[in-house]
Amino acid sequence: MADAQTVLLGVTGSIAAYKAVELARLLIKRGVTVKTVMTEAAAEFVTPLTFRSITGHPVGIDMFEEPTEWKAAHVSLAAEADAIAIAPATADAIAKLAEGIADELLFSVVLASKAPLVVAPAMHTEMYENPATQHNLDLLRSRGAVVVEAQSGQLASGDVGTGRLAPPEKIVDAVMGELGRARDLAGHRVLVSAGGTQEPLDAVRYLGNRSSGKTGYAIARECALRGAAVVLVSAPTALRSPRDVELVAVRTAEEMAEAVFERFDEADAVVMSAAVADFSPAEPSIGKIKKDAAPKSIALRRNVDILAELGKRKAKQVLIGFAAETDDIAANARGKLEAKNLDLVVANDVSRPGVGFGADDNEVVLVGPDADETLRRMSKVQLARHIVDRLVGLLEARGRPA
Repeated sequence: MADAQTVLLGVTGSIAAYKAVELARLLIKRGVTVKTVMTEAAAEFVTPLTFRSITGHPVGIDMFEEPTEWKAAHVSLAAEADAIAIAPATADAIAKLAEGIADELLFSVVLASKAPLVVAPAMHTEMYENPATQHNLDLLRSRGAVVVEAQSGQLASGDVGTGRLAPPEKIVDAVMGELGRARDLAGHRVLVSAGGTQEPLDAVRYLGNRSSGKTGYAIARECALRGAAVVLVSAPTALRSPRDVELVAVRTAEEMAEAVFERFDEADAVVMSAAVADFSPAEPSIGKIKKDAAPKSIALRRNVDILAELGKRKAKQVLIGFAAETDDIAANARGKLEAKNLDLVVANDVSRPGVGFGADDNEVVLVGPDADETLRRMSKVQLARHIVDRLVGLLEARGRPA
């Protein structure tokens, strides 16, 4: 029998802290091991003894408490957690989570952990609706946290408005969803490409595109979080490589093709999110082309169509491609799906402002063998989750569950 998964329950200083006791009980009822870390303010509302009695485990509060064995508490707790739930999360706690402030044990644990994070806000309406709080919540969402939105109703002050902690059952569902995602790609190898290739014109200039690589990096991160062994083949970007991902840096379409083809046979799934140049200068100059010697035209040669070649070579792999379109989005994507032997195409309209190239958000159509699925505007981190959910489904449909 597999060991129970561990949820680290973080409780912060809100009057709603008493509801976290019920949350702990419901999680335990679902077969989860619960370990609690409280802020000092939370302990003013509910005693640590209550959580210790419910969970059967010691409760962490003091970062500098003498340990019973020589382990740094924030590191050991972070390593144990399969998911972290902060409920209730005050405005102060949300700000610290967003800014990476580690002035108490709870926030140090979150900062040291790779586990999925669920945040359930609870505070007065004006604090919840304040632009600073909403900005911090958006920042957490952009990093992959799940925010269980506060509810409307009567508050502790007697006022009526938005700010009540979501029902414990709803928070439990969010936590269990994260636990379910946590290892559903364990045992699989996923190859992801990202960024826009750069095709040298001379020693200084290149032909390129506006791809930021954000979607590809988010997909690689999501796959790694879900247990996959991930190789990220990346053209130049301004992004930091995700944790637990093998980064292969390339520059040109030719280099990307070589790196992808070399690793394709070992992959269970390939997500080609990179914006690979279709053409490159036929005869790039070794040195810098001077202004007065600039050619009137530049001869181009066609680059290898990496995705089409992968479709020809595909045996057991799930193959997902991207289509950056400006018109007839779904129709063009379906043509690409069929022509290149793909399992799924992620298509978007790159002519629309605020989504697509360089933006933090996107709005796409997922085109598969059956019906299309339109995903309204969302962060690229959230989009990555949807794409990887489909990837997991495709692997399972192929009879190759993790």
